[in-house]
Amino acid sequence: MTLNTILRFSRATTPEEMFTGQWQSRATRLDAYKPYLDQRWQEGCTNAWKLWEEIKEQGYPRGYASVRDYVSRTLRGKPQPVGPRPPSARAVKRWILTHPDALPESDRIQLKAALANCPELTALVERVRSFAHMLTHLHGDQLPEWIEAASTTTELPTLRHFAQHLLRDLDAVTAGLTLPWNSGVVEGHVNRIKMLKRQMFGRAGFELLRKRVLLA
Repeated sequence: MTLNTILRFSRATTPEEMFTGQWQSRATRLDAYKPYLDQRWQEGCTNAWKLWEEIKEQGYPRGYASVRDYVSRTLRGKPQPVGPRPPSARAVKRWILTHPDALPESDRIQLKAALANCPELTALVERVRSFAHMLTHLHGDQLPEWIEAASTTTELPTLRHFAQHLLRDLDAVTAGLTLPWNSGVVEGHVNRIKMLKRQMFGRAGFELLRKRVLLA
């Protein structure tokens, strides 16, 4: 470095004073999109990749690196509005899989707010709860109607694929949703055997087998 550069750095009172030069004020193709990026940042979107995808749909011709650099150098230092954090995917899943009558009032309110912000989630809740009703009340005769309704749900491709896969073994699934018998006891013993296997790893032998299994 030259002496003048070192003197300028040593006299700087703010970081911005160190980043000056002929390249700092050069116009870039990102300039036209910076107001939008600033607005989205204030709205709570802090994912640089998502911001790049959004301005790319608006016509931004360059790659991700410029947006990443702008976010890390400029936007990271700007304060964000303080607001309620969105619920996690695990929490929403728990609300959906819990019977409506068993949901606490606070969870019911939060689920209602989440459904208001996501129409696709509303359709998913309806399909999940109708399937749970078939499962708990053994109404396997309603399965073809459920599969047809789920297969036409274009906004939920994962649910549509699940419904279509049920057709590959429709008789077995219908029997599972109709007959009172199930393989729960067998699965419980399998789980117990796997637990014993993990506990005995590296210590297996006839003595341990006799103590843990035969004498039990």
